[in-house]
Amino acid sequence: MLTLTSLLFLLFLYSCPSNGAQNALVSVPDFGANPTKLQMSIYVPTKLAASPAIILALHGCSGAGAGYYQQTKYASLADTNGFIVIFPSSPHDNNCWDVASTKTLTHEGGGDSNGLANMLRYTIQKYNADPKKIFVTGTSSGGMMTNVMAATYPDLIAAGSGYSGVAAGCLAGSPGSSPTTADPTCVDGKVHKSSEEWKQVVKDMYSAWNGSYPKMQVWHGTADTFVNYPNLVEEIKEWEGVFGVSFKGNQTGVPQSGYTQMVFGDGDKLVAYSAAGVGHTVPVHEAVDLKWFGIT
Repeated sequence: MLTLTSLLFLLFLYSCPSNGAQNALVSVPDFGANPTKLQMSIYVPTKLAASPAIILALHGCSGAGAGYYQQTKYASLADTNGFIVIFPSSPHDNNCWDVASTKTLTHEGGGDSNGLANMLRYTIQKYNADPKKIFVTGTSSGGMMTNVMAATYPDLIAAGSGYSGVAAGCLAGSPGSSPTTADPTCVDGKVHKSSEEWKQVVKDMYSAWNGSYPKMQVWHGTADTFVNYPNLVEEIKEWEGVFGVSFKGNQTGVPQSGYTQMVFGDGDKLVAYSAAGVGHTVPVHEAVDLKWFGIT
């Protein structure tokens, strides 16, 4: 029989985040216009920096913000570095992010991207966050939405890091965005466009925008047969076109053995990581992300 002491210990144990974070996630039921009924959870460290950075961290299909909070180290790194992390959840289409509809692929179009942007705006205002330090990252479906957010809200996002995703607009016109509803042509790696064509896809998402776009890093495993590896090539071509940069060279063993870092231009706007023998998905490299974002 459990004693009161042991029961309290177990309750304490299960209430503590397994990711090393000091605080729990907090649900935010009202953050402004929410056309697709997304769910917002936020992690705010005890020691918050003055004018903190914000990271929007996006889960994959069948996932949730609370799960991505547990699976990644962003929250514990927020404790150390004083930034805020938003862990939203998608409640529809097998919990995948909508990266296919015209609404989500349009700036202020009333889709998922619009709701996520409003989460960022709410957080910037409430916590006096630095509007020049707003970042997005995600895995699988979240990696796809990372590219979409960079394309649809370049006025908000400063940098992105997408894992095992596809180019923004790759799934455009698909009946859905999940493994059971999406046109498989994109994830099978059979959508091919030139850099100029991909550039136009991005530009059409926010046609009135004449400013700069977020710097991007993208990751993919060579053994990924779920979101096939050729999608990395299309992501690269997309951002090459947007930034007007070309391939400069490879750095093998970066950030670890078996990985190759591909550098484009001066490496300050676009880098890609190819992970040899890695399937779906590439493990999150939080420290590399923070360095890319300029947080550490």
